[in-house]
Amino acid sequence: MDIISIVIILAVFAALLFALYRLGAKHVKFSKRVFIALALGVIFGATIQLLFAPDSTITLTAIDWINIVGNGYVRFLQMLIIPLIFVSIVGAFTRIEETKNLGKISGSVLGTLLGTTAIAALIGWASVILFNLDGAQFTQGTAETARIEALTTQQTQVADLTIPGQVLSFIPTNIFQDLAGLRSTSTIAVVVFSAFVGIAYMGIKKKQPENAALFNKGLQVIQSIVMRIVTLVLRLTPYGILALMTKMMATSSYQAIVNLGLFVVASYAALLVVLLVHSLILAGVGVNPITYFKKAFPVLSFAFTARSSAGALPLNVETQTKALGVDDASANFAASFGLSIGQNGCAGVYPAMLATIVAPTLGIDVTSIGFVLTLILVVTISSFGVAGVGGGATFAALIVLGAMNLPVTIAGLVISVEPVIDMMRTLTNVNDSMLAGVVSSRNIGEFDSSILNDEAAVVDGDAI
Repeated sequence: MDIISIVIILAVFAALLFALYRLGAKHVKFSKRVFIALALGVIFGATIQLLFAPDSTITLTAIDWINIVGNGYVRFLQMLIIPLIFVSIVGAFTRIEETKNLGKISGSVLGTLLGTTAIAALIGWASVILFNLDGAQFTQGTAETARIEALTTQQTQVADLTIPGQVLSFIPTNIFQDLAGLRSTSTIAVVVFSAFVGIAYMGIKKKQPENAALFNKGLQVIQSIVMRIVTLVLRLTPYGILALMTKMMATSSYQAIVNLGLFVVASYAALLVVLLVHSLILAGVGVNPITYFKKAFPVLSFAFTARSSAGALPLNVETQTKALGVDDASANFAASFGLSIGQNGCAGVYPAMLATIVAPTLGIDVTSIGFVLTLILVVTISSFGVAGVGGGATFAALIVLGAMNLPVTIAGLVISVEPVIDMMRTLTNVNDSMLAGVVSSRNIGEFDSSILNDEAAVVDGDAI
């Protein structure tokens, strides 16, 4: 009976995949197919859970097979991260006409990422206060106890990592090691190395223009190949989102969500306010937030489903340049730096909320100016080097809680609702990196409003 049920689930999933394929063959817009895939995943996954329970053999076995599509898609995207970062950043340097623009782009991107993270920390603090979660006590079960023990061990490792030490870890000592992604800070190390290659190119361009031209031509060839691979992978987005959302809805514990409902609501409320702040910033630089979010929907929906800022990198860059009108240099700098610096959701809201919840249990007044300012400062500084993959939020929380001498227990008590909250956190992270690209492009006068306002200029797996 179990085998028959599993086969039926997989047959229905295959039928849904075929339906999405037929929509593509009929040239239905890419954004609509992404939305349809998202909706189908929600319905299909919820149905599986209602019929068979999230921890049943039938559900787990079927999802294991469905994961081939979902996790396979994420792995394809992760495969592109390192080569895409390298060719994108170095290529951005070849398109910077004036050296002064380099400073403006870097300053705008980093300023936006860190500034919004500070605001996100304040919003996370305010959310806890408004929902009366300061000092809240959560239920500790078997899973939570195991998680707390693991976090305690992990914090011991993080405790030895000072802020200066963290900064030093960004500098590559063996670039081949980082190109292989063998360190937790490999992504930002490749960004640093790529920036050095780009700066070297600009110097050679002045002294040896022939060699610079030859290098540029070779880079363009490599970049064309990489971007073509990106196109091929992006065409799989609707199928990947269907599989990922099916897994999320089929395996999430609805009872846990109910038990920690107030924390989930407070988290989503805080993250939505952060997105509202992003909208105000967009309006402040002359970009219509409604138009922006319509264009950004494909990449944001992927980030929400896949819970991977790094996996969203190809869609992020494509969306900025081909749908929003951001110049290549700003888009590539913002998307790449946004993977490890200033993630508003994982490194801003989340650790600020946990710190504010647990601090009153130690007799700390979380409404004092001293606590609030310290929290914002620690969160902002600690937001450097947070990995854009699963576990980044926990890493950020451990650093913040450790720096403020607060227990890590709270991070283990909310493990059961982590996936649900992480979806919105990741979406917020990716949106902030795109916001940084828009702000930078505006500041250097390279923003193309005609692309933003062109309804046909969208990230379409069949067109890019």
